[in-house]
Amino acid sequence: MTCRKAHAAAFNPFVVFKAEAVEVTGEPRSWFSSQGYDRQFCGECGSRVIARNGDEVEVSLGSLDEPGVLEPQYESWIVRREPWLRPLDKPQHDHERQA
Repeated sequence: MTCRKAHAAAFNPFVVFKAEAVEVTGEPRSWFSSQGYDRQFCGECGSRVIARNGDEVEVSLGSLDEPGVLEPQYESWIVRREPWLRPLDKPQHDHERQA
């Protein structure tokens, strides 16, 4: 439940990129919530912006300036889905997706 507690919501939509495709400007602060998982937030306002997990970077959808540009490709961690949330019509993964 660390992920849900970290973003204080029933779910957290984010976009996954290869680490080398992401450039961060400014000076983010870090919180290592679990081994190998670095949650980074804005050093100015405290907003959680990205998470680094191995060779991937997760960018929170809420941090993007333009809504509706990206569409979900899958859902992961559906074992934690709230019973009142309907599944998306996309591939489903009980836990992490398999690359």
